[in-house]
Amino acid sequence: MKRHGHLFEKIISFDNLVLAAKKAFRGKKDKRRIADFCLNLENEILALRSELHTRTYAPRPLRAFWIYEPKLRKIGASDLRDRVVHHAVFNIIEPILERGYISHSYACRTGKGTHRVVRQAQAYCRRYRYFLKCDVRKYFESIDHEVLKRLLERRFKDPELLWLLGVIIEASGEGGRGIPIGSLSSQHFANLYLDCLDHHVKDGLGVKGYIRYMDDFLCFGNDKEGLHRIKADIESRLRGGLKLELKRSATMMALCRDGVPFLGFNIFPGIIRMRRENKKRSLGKMRARTNEFETGQLGGEAYSRSMSSIAEHLKMANTYRLRRDVLDKAP
Repeated sequence: MKRHGHLFEKIISFDNLVLAAKKAFRGKKDKRRIADFCLNLENEILALRSELHTRTYAPRPLRAFWIYEPKLRKIGASDLRDRVVHHAVFNIIEPILERGYISHSYACRTGKGTHRVVRQAQAYCRRYRYFLKCDVRKYFESIDHEVLKRLLERRFKDPELLWLLGVIIEASGEGGRGIPIGSLSSQHFANLYLDCLDHHVKDGLGVKGYIRYMDDFLCFGNDKEGLHRIKADIESRLRGGLKLELKRSATMMALCRDGVPFLGFNIFPGIIRMRRENKKRSLGKMRARTNEFETGQLGGEAYSRSMSSIAEHLKMANTYRLRRDVLDKAP
């Protein structure tokens, strides 16, 4: 595998840091902090660049909060200036990471969202008889920092870049494990961490029907015993090299014709149905956006975009009557 170098100077260039700042501002609610940063943008960028250049940069503590969607999750939000650094780093290294990924790894990749992966799962349902569904137990909490650093060292050779990536990783968890859900760096690190498993399953085991969405993955085949052997191999690979475990309650093998439960949908060869909890969550979002619009908290354009986005998600499944009934009642 080719190791890439001479990237750190590109990362800390003034133009790249300004671009990173603009990306870090998008869609964020800490408007006061953003306004203060923008008013003093040049000095903020120069100070950040100096800290990175002299290796005195240190991330600020994460702001932790909890959400329940679809289950209780702890979110770690980075400080604004740390988000700028994350964007600056991945502006440069994301294209390099992308070139190494398999085509059927999804999530947090351009053009590879939920719609694409669900349609691909259905295509495999039509081609194969059985499926094996796996989910990594407490994935983000279990990512080992030293393993992650070694994976990055296989791709990059800049000492300065590897120092910066190490600083970001070490600020992410405690006891040498864990990265926070919700940050840009964590999304990329989480995709990279299982990339070696992707290549092992596709290239080493020769599984043609394989897809992964973050830490959920599916293997398809016509030989049930063969899928059992693949499962045992995956468990060994996760436990040995990556220090991860499969979540037993979410790991299953069944006939494709009985439906594949994946990402909130039940996927059949001829139809896709939305699972009850996913449907309930989508309807709850629609009601919340409508209430925000009616009380003046949300403008007309933002309301229209949000409702269209939710409707597109519902459209993936057999939900025509549901969408018609809900949207007919919208203001």
